[in-house]
Amino acid sequence: MGPSVLLLVLALLLDLAVGDPPWLPHPTRVMGAGIGALEKLFWRPNASRGYLLAMGGMIVICIVGASWTITWGLLAVASRINYWVEVLLAGWLLATTIAPRGLAGAALGIGHSLAVGDLLRARQQVGYIVGRDTANLSEGEVVRATVETVAENTSDGVIAPLFYFFLGGVPLAMAYRAVNTLDSMLGYKNDRYLFFGRAAARLDDLANYLPARLTGIALCVAAALLGYGWRAWTIMLRDARRHPSPNSGFPEAAVAGALGVQLGGLNYYQGIPSRRPLIGEARQGLRKEHIWQAVYLMVGATVIAALAGGLILALKGNWY
Repeated sequence: MGPSVLLLVLALLLDLAVGDPPWLPHPTRVMGAGIGALEKLFWRPNASRGYLLAMGGMIVICIVGASWTITWGLLAVASRINYWVEVLLAGWLLATTIAPRGLAGAALGIGHSLAVGDLLRARQQVGYIVGRDTANLSEGEVVRATVETVAENTSDGVIAPLFYFFLGGVPLAMAYRAVNTLDSMLGYKNDRYLFFGRAAARLDDLANYLPARLTGIALCVAAALLGYGWRAWTIMLRDARRHPSPNSGFPEAAVAGALGVQLGGLNYYQGIPSRRPLIGEARQGLRKEHIWQAVYLMVGATVIAALAGGLILALKGNWY
């Protein structure tokens, strides 16, 4: 089953209605288990650089290939049962690749904790969605971490999987989710993963190259429609490449420009300081209200991407 307007609408409605409840099996948990098992099988603490690069690449091929193949196979079996069985399965699988509801819920939960003055709880909550140390963050730093995460994951968790769905249907969207999961587990620049996780990190950079830039554009359009003006576009063009990631700077700079805030700065990872380049202009200090505004921008960008992709599918006659 190829990409269609029906599947797009169904997936968005399923995510909006139920999100990712823990009692439902989720493909990324299966991917994570597979990555963990293969890492245990292939990892060698004193192995050569070539071995680590090769085995890390092998894991990437296995997980991405299996994700595409299993998804395609499940849909092929479902199509033999009944058309609507295939539609429902495809819609659910696509819904598991996107996470606008989960992203908004996590961010707004942090915002609510700050609104009632529970900074300790907000620190704990933001620790679930970022890799930096959060125990001693100020309220402004909690807001910054949340806004940065919402911006980055608007690409990784929403626009990018939709982009690959439009390009190659549900199997390709699932393959992208596998790439993203591999990077989140292996794509670290530390002693263990510098070579072992390099294939995962590089493939993730490549897979997100176009989606990140499209996300930045969608966020700029959303900012203009929501009344924030076109400052997002100016800041994105100026500051996006300051980010150490080749892709994350585009959505982060767009959001920073829209909100008139400055992102980046000093973070700590396991007690080790890491200073990120500053993005945006501090026209105002970071406040808890900016979390809600970042979520509005994410929702706006999601709607814009869905409408644009859905229109292309409709013009091609791919309604169902």
